[in-house]
Amino acid sequence: MDIYPIKTEVDYKKALSEIENLWGSKENTKEGDKLDILLVLVEAYEEKLYPVDPPDPVEALRFRMEQMDLSRKDLEPFIGKRGRVSEIFNHQRNLTLNMIKKLHFNLHIPLESLIGKPTLKA
Repeated sequence: MDIYPIKTEVDYKKALSEIENLWGSKENTKEGDKLDILLVLVEAYEEKLYPVDPPDPVEALRFRMEQMDLSRKDLEPFIGKRGRVSEIFNHQRNLTLNMIKKLHFNLHIPLESLIGKPTLKA
């Protein structure tokens, strides 16, 4: 089983090609083990070279509002009065821990999405 670290784009493409060849291999076989190892190596390489930034919390909130057909008024029990909701949506104020908890538990928005990367505008 010749497996090497993925250090270059060429190594990456070779690993992807080998994964394609091994796809569907049975577990606990030589081929299945090789597939598992290559998947871990490729995942680590992709995370290093192509990191995914957390979503903007306001965009996550907008997405959930669209899914649930909610208005800004519907968010007041979780965020505060109309002015506070507006500040959040205009990136003038970040979500507080209390707001995040309420939004997570009541609207089932993943915590990772609500914590995200704060983007206050000056």
